[in-house]
Amino acid sequence: MNKIIRNLALVICFFIFSSLFSTFALAQQKTPKESLSQWAIHDPNRPLPPVVTPGPPLPPVPPPSDAIVIFDGKNLLNWVDSKGQPARWKVEGDYMEVVPGTGNIQTKMGFGSCQLHIEWATPYPPKGSGQDRGNSGVFLMGLYEVQVLDSYENKTYADGMAGAIYGQYPPLVNACRRPGEWQTYDIIFHAPKFDSQGKLLEPARMTVLQNGILIQDNVELTGPTAHKARPPYKAHAEKLPLMLQDHNHPVRFRNIWLRELE
Repeated sequence: MNKIIRNLALVICFFIFSSLFSTFALAQQKTPKESLSQWAIHDPNRPLPPVVTPGPPLPPVPPPSDAIVIFDGKNLLNWVDSKGQPARWKVEGDYMEVVPGTGNIQTKMGFGSCQLHIEWATPYPPKGSGQDRGNSGVFLMGLYEVQVLDSYENKTYADGMAGAIYGQYPPLVNACRRPGEWQTYDIIFHAPKFDSQGKLLEPARMTVLQNGILIQDNVELTGPTAHKARPPYKAHAEKLPLMLQDHNHPVRFRNIWLRELE
């Protein structure tokens, strides 16, 4: 009888301890926004995400019937530079390539909330290290950047690696393929909303899959992305151009299409 009572007491203690531990663990969990406040912008001590090896590169993903195709590999007629002049990036095969020094390019059309598909490849053989290796960026509305970088065996600050919401959120995992291999971003972007007085009603939110792997899970942006800064929101138009960055590296892009979300 004593043995039974003793075993029963041990079981009860185990469940009490487990319950207390779970409660403590939940109390320690932080939302992405709370975690964001812990780290300085581009903090080199911020932990890097684990590496996950994606599947092999696949052929270009065909756009669905309701998609707006903004680059089909043929020309840059849908694109201009920051001054509204014809884009001067190179078109070859089925891709466009950054011509260093010619500047960022942006779509002639403006877009708000959307599902964006874009494929990209960093240069091979790789050159440089850190931020000076296969650097570019995809800017929703020209303001909210998903970083493009050769992050395959290339260490940099966590909020500036491939798949980061630049300066805000590192990706959940490093899902990069080798330099020269085609990679995909599938981005669900919900544009911020402002009232008639310019007051923020809803912040921008973003979900990103890289090479089919979830790397940003409906994160709430603190405002436009920037280098060494986290600027606040300022009221802007409901639709603005999509922008691709010239960061002086010959990064390639292909098969860019989007679906507008109401």
